[in-house]
Amino acid sequence: MAAGQIAWFENVGRGDIAKVGGKNASIGEMVQALGGQGVRTPPGFATTTDVYRTFVEVNGLQPTIVAALADHASGRIPLDEAGRSIRAAFMRAAWPVEIAQAITRAYQELCMRAGRANVDVAVRSSATAEDLPSASFAGQLETFLNIRGEQALLDAAQRCLASLFTDRAISYRLAQGFDDLKVALSVGVQVMVRSDLASAGVMFSVDTETGFDKIVVIDAAWGLGETVVQGAVDPDAYQVFKPLLGNPALRPIVEKKCGGKEIKMIYADANDCPTATVPTSEKERTAFVLTDEEILLLARWACAIEQHYGRAMDMEWAKDGSTGELYIVQARPETVQSRRKADAYKSYRVSSKGKVLAKGLSIGDAAATGPVCRIENAADIGGFVDGAILVASTTDPDWVPIMKRAAAIVTDHGGRTSHAAIVSRELGLPAIIGAGNATDVLSDGQVVTVSCAEGGEGFVYEGVSEIEVVDVDLSALPSTRTHVMLNLANPAAAFRWWRLPADGVGLARMEFVVSNHIKAHPMALLGFDALKDKSAKQAIEALTRGYSDKAEYFVDRLSRGLARIAAVMWPKPVIVRTSDFKTNEYAHLIGGGEFEPQEENPMLGFRGASRYCSPSYRDGFALECRALRRLRDELGFSNVVIMIPFCRSPAEADRVLAVMQENGLRRGENGLEIYVMCEIPSNVILATAFAERFDGFSIGSNDLTQLVLGVDRDSAALADLFDEQDDAVKWMIQTVIAKAHDAGAKVGLCGQAPSDHPEFAEFLVDCGIDSMSVTPDSFVAVKRHVAAAEARRG
Repeated sequence: MAAGQIAWFENVGRGDIAKVGGKNASIGEMVQALGGQGVRTPPGFATTTDVYRTFVEVNGLQPTIVAALADHASGRIPLDEAGRSIRAAFMRAAWPVEIAQAITRAYQELCMRAGRANVDVAVRSSATAEDLPSASFAGQLETFLNIRGEQALLDAAQRCLASLFTDRAISYRLAQGFDDLKVALSVGVQVMVRSDLASAGVMFSVDTETGFDKIVVIDAAWGLGETVVQGAVDPDAYQVFKPLLGNPALRPIVEKKCGGKEIKMIYADANDCPTATVPTSEKERTAFVLTDEEILLLARWACAIEQHYGRAMDMEWAKDGSTGELYIVQARPETVQSRRKADAYKSYRVSSKGKVLAKGLSIGDAAATGPVCRIENAADIGGFVDGAILVASTTDPDWVPIMKRAAAIVTDHGGRTSHAAIVSRELGLPAIIGAGNATDVLSDGQVVTVSCAEGGEGFVYEGVSEIEVVDVDLSALPSTRTHVMLNLANPAAAFRWWRLPADGVGLARMEFVVSNHIKAHPMALLGFDALKDKSAKQAIEALTRGYSDKAEYFVDRLSRGLARIAAVMWPKPVIVRTSDFKTNEYAHLIGGGEFEPQEENPMLGFRGASRYCSPSYRDGFALECRALRRLRDELGFSNVVIMIPFCRSPAEADRVLAVMQENGLRRGENGLEIYVMCEIPSNVILATAFAERFDGFSIGSNDLTQLVLGVDRDSAALADLFDEQDDAVKWMIQTVIAKAHDAGAKVGLCGQAPSDHPEFAEFLVDCGIDSMSVTPDSFVAVKRHVAAAEARRG
């Protein structure tokens, strides 16, 4: 083999970026260092950057490059003309004979290693300024798939060299401060993984939106992975909790979302077009791409790769349909979240919202307003208006020059690992991906607000909303003896708060997960065949698509939704309250009207513990218990504490605990703690008896105030009488804290009063309360109030 022209992957590592570019150096590193850990990478070789330089020199290309770039820099010609003239010069050039022979000999050896003639290969560009910790160059250079034969390989390699001067690559280097003449390119040649017969996708070892470093994010679609990278398909989305992967008995998959997957890329027979995009079957669209075992294997590989590189990583994977084996085909440093300061916390709050016009996956956590500018294809980008909201069906790397001029981006298609998502993060722009119909419902010039500040789902609102930005230095927050915890309900937004130094989650509201992520009444799922409401049956059929058992849909969605909340504070305690809907709220769930009684006063009616033991809901509560048991025992979140709401008497507590035991939830088993809400006067009066049955109390100050003072908390006429700081309410709080501590039980409070009234926080500290749980946006203020109160108390 010609010295200095060809480098086999097993002979290069991450220190060889100058020799083979960032992408190929990383592939070589994985082959060398991670193969022994079971991480499979397809074999191959790379041309060195000396090949690129020789190609440019022998063909006299540098004057053409310099002249075209100078003409563009001076404004004499547009970017597309400069790039086109340089690429045309590359394609008119010829391979030096020695280099062409070196490449073909290497290909022949690769065919021998693969055991077949004219082996199909992926031909990828790898630049010396690509896949770096500070710049990903995602999608800026060309890749060619299913290349077969020596001449086809030489042609594809030549197109790779020319792609160093695509419009998007020139623009990106300018934005990143790289000198075009100092960047060189290597061509990687890698045996194809037959994912056209199976699946492929993208994986990150960090949550791409929040930077939560304990999560692996996996996107998956049928066929070759280009559809995922390009954002042409709505992929499956999986998330795995890294700290629990070390226990093979656990399956810590905290999200499984079945994407639309309407198309796939497969091999084609035509020599000039070796791949084709075709529709998927109905079976493929409704099925998950990966099994749980495959998801967990990929996640373990992501952890191994991250540990080896010592940083968060962005990876591409593929499954070979002929062998069933998984492979990692690329790995590069993650370039956005890993560069954020851990102690720098910025929060966006959107208010005065208009009508929701569109929604999809939120990218980033910011918000922006501006006029809509719809772009149909790359040929129309000249009409983009600076500072507008870019709305398109999808984007590709050719769009980068206008993406960086946008205030925000909205696309109809794509997932969290698509081109539009990656570039939006790197540019710091809020983006909504996979909105479905944005190009149909949004009009040119229409003023809208794009909000990615509300969790995993992003919204396009009509008109101009108010956007508040708060910067907090978390390193300056004081420590406190009293635990300050979070109230969380929305699994989609939970990861946003991982940087807050909270002491756990004091209240996770199960009913929010049920109403927003399950949407159907549990008894309607169990009694589906007997449902009389045809529209409810149709809605449930659509919701449970892909689940053979409708009860399993409830258990699966609930356990994974709660797992996202439990993960964000692991291993600190996360207190999950079982469903606390009132009958009128249960009735609003799909199919719920057939199972709920009409009550004059649902606030004091069939709610909380009384439901769990009743024949009319006992089976529904059993599904809640199954989900909680799976959450703790199968997913592995043993930090979850279960809390029972609105428990009126010790006898009722005994009945509920017995039902929980029947469903595999026994207090003390596997470290299980069970709390009770303290929101009824009887909970205070009989606190000692309740403490014998429960490990702790959580004071629900709203309901307790309502029942102590006899004031309907929803009555506008009585609003001035509703006061959590009333002496009677404070006596109740002080009394239950003292009784709970005397009995060895813990006690906390979940409510807004400590954030609204610093003196109330001081009162709780003086009472010796163990914890306070508040909304995330109140956390910083309450932490400071508590620290000040503890300092005064001494």
